[in-house]
Amino acid sequence: MADLSALLDDLRAENADLDALVTRLDTDGLATPTPSPGWTVAHQLSHLAWTDRWSLLSAHDPDGFAAALAKEYATGADAVDRGAAEGAGEPPVTLLARWRAGREEVLATLAAVPADTRLPWFGPPMKAPSMATARLMETWAHGQDVADALGATRTPTARLRHIAHLGVRTLGFAFAINGHPSPETPVRVELTSPDGDLWTWGPDDATDRVTAPALDFCLLVTQRRHRDDLAVTAHGPVAHAWLPIAQAFAGPPGPGRPPRNG
Repeated sequence: MADLSALLDDLRAENADLDALVTRLDTDGLATPTPSPGWTVAHQLSHLAWTDRWSLLSAHDPDGFAAALAKEYATGADAVDRGAAEGAGEPPVTLLARWRAGREEVLATLAAVPADTRLPWFGPPMKAPSMATARLMETWAHGQDVADALGATRTPTARLRHIAHLGVRTLGFAFAINGHPSPETPVRVELTSPDGDLWTWGPDDATDRVTAPALDFCLLVTQRRHRDDLAVTAHGPVAHAWLPIAQAFAGPPGPGRPPRNG
């Protein structure tokens, strides 16, 4: 995988791609509903700004992060929705400025995190490269919601490899968060990149396998499309059990999306 500097460059590029979608939106444009129930485009951006704030707290004050997280969830399990709603009514210039400032601070902060430092998070602690990958995944996933809301089609890029890697790495987490034991059987994942290259994870001789275009796999593990709408193929019992519960993001199991033609 890429080193931290390259990862941060890719995160910066992902931020810029989403910014290009929203930079000209007025109040009505930001109020456009997205596929996430109850969330507008403004909610999506406010959520990213909220998560960036947690990322910064994790890096600057790990002990404070743990205390703040306990306090946040002591007031109810809907912390994510509250975080998205807190800036959803802001004027466009205010919301966009806050999101831009936070994401730039995240880039600078992660670049300075010592290589062996593990940062606390909503899921397992992670080092700076994993945190950067998680921020890229979140930006891309919520950017997909924004693109869908605005009727925009995004061009897939090689940055999908980071999201796919996170999707593969979280296989055991996906089983655990859904109350299942982590499988011991390895799974081979073979994805066709946007450029036609083959990206692979897992042993060559694994009997459980997942094959897909990289874009489809990323849409699956970020739960932005239902499996029935994607060209993702599973072979073997573990692979078949994994795909319906796959999630690359921390936190409780997501509800996923219904089939588009269902």
